[in-house]
Amino acid sequence: MTLQIGNIALENRLFVAPMAGVTDRPFRMLCRELGAGYAVSEMVTSRKELWGTLKTSRRANHDGEPGPISVQIAGTDADMMSEAAQYNIERGAQIIDINMGCPAKKVCNKWAGSALMRDEPLALEIVEAVVKAAAPHDVPVTLKMRTGWSEDQRNAVTLARRFEQAGVQMLTVHGRTREQGYKGFAEYDTIAAVKAAVRIPVVANGDITSPEKARDVLALTGADAVMVGRAAQGRPWIFREIAHFLATGTHLAPPLVVEVRRLMLDHLQEHYALYGDYSGVRTARKHIGWYVRALPGGEAFRGAMNAIEDCDKQLRAVAGFFDTLATRMDRIPHASDDAVEPTDEQAADALA
Repeated sequence: MTLQIGNIALENRLFVAPMAGVTDRPFRMLCRELGAGYAVSEMVTSRKELWGTLKTSRRANHDGEPGPISVQIAGTDADMMSEAAQYNIERGAQIIDINMGCPAKKVCNKWAGSALMRDEPLALEIVEAVVKAAAPHDVPVTLKMRTGWSEDQRNAVTLARRFEQAGVQMLTVHGRTREQGYKGFAEYDTIAAVKAAVRIPVVANGDITSPEKARDVLALTGADAVMVGRAAQGRPWIFREIAHFLATGTHLAPPLVVEVRRLMLDHLQEHYALYGDYSGVRTARKHIGWYVRALPGGEAFRGAMNAIEDCDKQLRAVAGFFDTLATRMDRIPHASDDAVEPTDEQAADALA
């Protein structure tokens, strides 16, 4: 089943959530290879003085990435957000996504991300400016938000109607308030209410950790698609597992150990190529940790990774770990359906 955003047809209704420090180009491309129909970039700031930094240039790197290229932008000033949309469109963005979902304090303290939901006139002004900037290029604008700021300030439905009227062509709703962060459980009644209130596609996000959960959330909300964030960390094949289950009602076998070895080594090499040796070996540690966390010997191996500061050595260590694992089992163990709890660093940075 395909989904349309403006003039762009997506491959399916399984999306990768934008997560700062996670959904860079190598990770997005890996998820697309393994069944995701759509992936949104890490957040790109609207602050012009930061566009030339190495961090932003990496986030804006789409070399070899299959379309559609979707870039998420964040900020608090309508004119700056308009310029950011234009800047990223000139660099290949085919869809612009507005961030009104990030709960991180360092973002919300500047009244960006989900903090914008507390200032409805400003939120609408930003949307109108970004839509106006993107329209001449025939680039659709989408938006990701939460259910509201707090339990007694759930205004997602009100904002959804206004955003649709302003020209937003798809909405993603994370089923938590900003106040919740990533604690507790996502609720889906608000997402269902948003879906009932608008005619544009609505995407459900939050705690989608298994094929069964994806099926249930689609049924509960009536949403047009689901967006997976933390559950894809170290388990990018979750998208093909969900797709298979939705199509057949049966479970796909877990991936072979030798396949995961190949996927992981390819991922690491692409990661090193993007970040360089010094940053690459260090930023790869979190991905390695996610891949091995539920595997026999995984915790000890993850600890050993922190002492390796050379890409080649890191690559050989990972290959050796999976070679040893392959002598003990053919397939990766079934994943737990429990939601993955973020570390403090993830909670500060992740946007899903």
